[in-house]
Amino acid sequence: MVSVRNGNESERSRKLLLGIGFWVQGLRCFPWMGVNFFLKDGMRVDPSTLQILQNSANLPMVAKPFYGILSDSFYIFGQHRVPYIALGAFLQAVSWVTIALFAKSDISFLSITFYLLLGNLGASIVEVANDAIVAETGKQLALSKNSKPSSSGELQSFVWMASSVGGVMGNLIGGIAIDKFSTQLMFLMYGILLSLQFSITLFIRESSLDLPKSPSQVGFRKQLSELLVALKKPTIYYSIIWFAMSYAVIPALTGTMFYYQTQHLKIESSLLGISKVFGQAAMLLWGVVYNRHLKSVPPRKLIAAVQISMAIFIISDVLFVNGVYRSMGIPDSLYVVVFSGFLEVLYFFKILPFNVLMAQLCPPGCEGSVMAFVMSAIALAFIVSGYLGVALASYVGVTGDDFSGLPRGLLIQAVCTLFPLFWSSCIPDVKSKGKKKEN
Repeated sequence: MVSVRNGNESERSRKLLLGIGFWVQGLRCFPWMGVNFFLKDGMRVDPSTLQILQNSANLPMVAKPFYGILSDSFYIFGQHRVPYIALGAFLQAVSWVTIALFAKSDISFLSITFYLLLGNLGASIVEVANDAIVAETGKQLALSKNSKPSSSGELQSFVWMASSVGGVMGNLIGGIAIDKFSTQLMFLMYGILLSLQFSITLFIRESSLDLPKSPSQVGFRKQLSELLVALKKPTIYYSIIWFAMSYAVIPALTGTMFYYQTQHLKIESSLLGISKVFGQAAMLLWGVVYNRHLKSVPPRKLIAAVQISMAIFIISDVLFVNGVYRSMGIPDSLYVVVFSGFLEVLYFFKILPFNVLMAQLCPPGCEGSVMAFVMSAIALAFIVSGYLGVALASYVGVTGDDFSGLPRGLLIQAVCTLFPLFWSSCIPDVKSKGKKKEN
């Protein structure tokens, strides 16, 4: 009875810590919506400068493996997950509150760049620590004899839904707040929310989470060595390489589609915001469906199904650009809200089953560094995808005023999306209890 009670208390503590953490991180779209308007209207920066800042601010995300190794190897007051979550929340709170306080004055471009970098550094640290807890707990549940057959993916689904709820709320509230309040107030509101997260985290002891015990505290070099050993496992490095390449080989045409929708079709910005909300709602629904019905499906099969669905929706975009749906009586605005919003988030659907897979394959003691390496590889893959998209748009002759080559570009994009399926065997089949099924 005592062990059951302790187990329930540990589960509640984990869900409180992770639920708040992932929800707050999902809300990051709220202040960033304010940043874009503040830079455009308040600081009068040109579009290229805005884009440079948006990409530069994500640089801390690339160093996630470093934060993962650090949290795996360096303990703070005998804890190596919760203190990093508190630290990350604190850095973000300082960043957004400072921007809010000084935004009304003549804040320099370099200053706001620094504080946004600081905020994303804090966000990266929080995400790494949270992902490590999810991976550790998922592995523990998968290997537990007393756990349900599909319980290993339950926590992943929970945090996925928490993040999606935050994204839905952030886009909805942000769309309203940008017209009703100042951007400075938006920054301050999010900074206060992060301060509350920091305060709550301080009262949670890592021992209450019932995380797997590490054999001993190891140094940074030792942890780096263990990460390299883990990455040398064929099931891990083949999976990560394939997963990253499945994104990198797809030339992203999101910028081109944005110009096509806003400049050519004259779609209102409010409808584009609703489209993002619809996409976040779809991600939330995906978490629910996965948790209830798809956890027992082999990851390889599920990831391949998502990849095929992506190609189908891209082909649907070809029909959209050629005016097929318009001739059927479907308004362009309806297609953009529903189909374009869904395709935008469909790219992320396969991350959930892949995280469950990696939690099962990851060796004990380096969950944080391995999961951080995975997310860093995905981030790098998206960068490569973006560069390929620029090259593809140039190849098919798409410009800001001429979209005649867009259908051909989308067809090439669809073919590239199906291309990784020929090597999907790199993703191992894993049984529900975490044992690999040999091919």
